[in-house]
Parts: sequence; structure tokens; C-alpha cells
Amino acid sequence: MAMHNPPHPGEFIQATYMEPFNLSCRFLADRLNVAASTLNRVIKMQSGISPEMALRLSKSLGRSPESWLAMQDAYDLWQAKKRIKLGSVHKVNFNAA
Repeated sequence: MAMHNPPHPGEFIQATYMEPFNLSCRFLADRLNVAASTLNRVIKMQSGISPEMALRLSKSLGRSPESWLAMQDAYDLWQAKKRIKLGSVHKVNFNAA
């Protein structure tokens, strides 16, 4: 079942880990071994979670890499469904040959 308006992983990281535990972007970026600007783009929803970032987040914060990527996919698909118009897309009939 699709989630209604799923959060961006950056929102989730901020709300679940950074705010409750008072972690700064610079501190968490250091723990992830990435530039603070890289993590900041994720937190500000300007970048998505890559497979490499999913591996880093998994080791540092927990959850499986697959769950981080699934969260990103759910967010991306929700956003695409809101903006992509499919009225001109037609189903292919594979029985007609």
C-alpha cells in the first residue's frame, strides 16, 4: 500500500535523529564521512538518497540501506504522481499482432 505524502528522507533524518538528539549537520556529516554541504542538501530536500548515502546512513544511524532507498523511492514516486500528466500515454495491446 502506498504511503500518503511520504516524507523526504532528509525530513525524516532531521525529525527522527537530528532534532531529538540535538545533532548538528556538521557533526552528523562527520559521522557519515561526507561534507556538511552534502548532508545539508539532503536535509533541505535539494538532493535525494543515493545508494552510497544509504550505506552510510545505515551504518551510522541504523535501518537497512534498502529502507533508506525505499523511503527515497516512495517520496520520488509520490512527487512524480502529483506533477506528471498521463492523459496522452496509451496502453500497449500485446495481443494485436
